[in-house]
Amino acid sequence: MSLLLCALFAQGAAADTYRFATFNTELSRKGPGLLLRDIARGEDDQIAAVLAILAEADADVIALQGFDYDLTGAALALFAERAGYPFHFALRPNTGMATDLDMDGDGRLGGPRDAQGYGRFTGAGGMAVLSRFPILGDAVQDFSALLWEDVPGALLPEVNGTPFPSAAARAAQRLSTTGHWIVPVDLPAGQVSLMTFHASPPVFDGPEDRNGRRNHDEIRLWQMILDGEFGTAPTARFVLAGDANLDPEDGQGRKGAIRALLADPRLHATTPSGSSGTDTVDWRDPVPGDLRVSYVLPSTDLRVVDSGVMWPAPGTALADVAATASRHRLVWVDLAIPAPSE
Repeated sequence: MSLLLCALFAQGAAADTYRFATFNTELSRKGPGLLLRDIARGEDDQIAAVLAILAEADADVIALQGFDYDLTGAALALFAERAGYPFHFALRPNTGMATDLDMDGDGRLGGPRDAQGYGRFTGAGGMAVLSRFPILGDAVQDFSALLWEDVPGALLPEVNGTPFPSAAARAAQRLSTTGHWIVPVDLPAGQVSLMTFHASPPVFDGPEDRNGRRNHDEIRLWQMILDGEFGTAPTARFVLAGDANLDPEDGQGRKGAIRALLADPRLHATTPSGSSGTDTVDWRDPVPGDLRVSYVLPSTDLRVVDSGVMWPAPGTALADVAATASRHRLVWVDLAIPAPSE
């Protein structure tokens, strides 16, 4: 055996495998405190199904979407305990954050679309991270307060050459619908940065294409961060995981941003598959139907061992559990990460 092969074998043998995942749980409720109530009661079929999916996936680090945020973190703490994760993290999302402005141009104030991100109450449908290993909360970078108009080349909506819906709304509008976070996790193999977000769906708007433009720029922001235009970019050992709300081929939306992200040479363009191919959501109606909207994209210095979409075969017990849990399916990637050099 050559010295090169021996070195490669030794490196592979020293690497441990870690599973990173993302899952839009759709655990948002109709009002504040209701998710905590339902978790505490332990009688909710959807929550039980989500916990079963998490147990089956057995991820080491997982980004969650569609999970209501509360100021004390009580709901997430209890959920993490039930799920068997000793470490958890969340920040206040933009969803449900009131603006006191008409943000969607319907002429009314105080609606869910007048928040920084769609939401009927503060924290509705937020994000969270669960981990088996310590989360370095003091080192988290949060880009959620970045104003949309402050993004170079932003595709800001206009009607007849004027800001939509108003100059005041443009000046107040944050880019992130939910949030953009870089969350360092202290694995036994060393630090890995989880980059996570939940973008706006590119629909539910008018000819100004406000949501489609915002979705495009939310996805594009990650490449700008990696280019060093915002914050401190991780240069190695990172995983981008979240719900981009955009399929690179099918459905509505501006495809350029997601295609560019998947083509970025700094990322593994993993294409996990399940019984429904690479699709990650079942919106059930004929239109838009099944689409690929959730992604786990590791940096290219990490070795991908395996990947998949947790979409059980139809007719199985796990398929019924998955359907009860969420319209979305959990996406996972196994990574071989060598221990730090001594």
